[in-house]
Amino acid sequence: MTAALVAGLVAGYGIAVPVGAVATYLVSLTARTSLRTGVCAALGVAAADGLYALLATVGGSAVAVALRPVLVPLRWASALVLLALAARGALTAVRRYRARHLAVRAVPPPPSARRAFLSLLGITLLNPATVVYFTALVLGSGASGAVRPLEQGVFVGAAFAASASWQVLVAGGGALLGRALTGHRGRLVTALVSSAVMTVLAVGMAL
Repeated sequence: MTAALVAGLVAGYGIAVPVGAVATYLVSLTARTSLRTGVCAALGVAAADGLYALLATVGGSAVAVALRPVLVPLRWASALVLLALAARGALTAVRRYRARHLAVRAVPPPPSARRAFLSLLGITLLNPATVVYFTALVLGSGASGAVRPLEQGVFVGAAFAASASWQVLVAGGGALLGRALTGHRGRLVTALVSSAVMTVLAVGMAL
């Protein structure tokens, strides 16, 4: 039981800590909206990680075999989603910056907590690296067939908890960034930098 708990925590932090496109978007979203929205989005990321951990522990090698034919389409879909998010974020930031003198207070309402959760859940589920990571981890242990259901549950729960704790920390950083950069120019710069990073990561994912 303890081994499953530790393995789940290590697996969750292993997939969550590296800064990628999802973390970049999470920080940007929280900086533009609120900590509440960011936390809900962070839980969406963690839910996807937990779901993939469950699929990996239950499916084992069957998951890897089933995904092999669709890894390339998944990678392209993920890249296209990131490019769309990057373009939308940059265009929205430029429009708001240009219109600041006309309507300073006319800011669109932030996405709801439910929408933020579902959006980040979908973005993370599109990333094939997550399921490949968890499947490789389970297969590498050499004990996927002998693990009891209770231990599988502990592993999945620990992976979700680890991912959630890190993603909420990332969202908190986005909230602090949003408070520090309250000016129009600061928000424009952070949005453009975020869009540029997501574009580079999307291009790298597609190559």
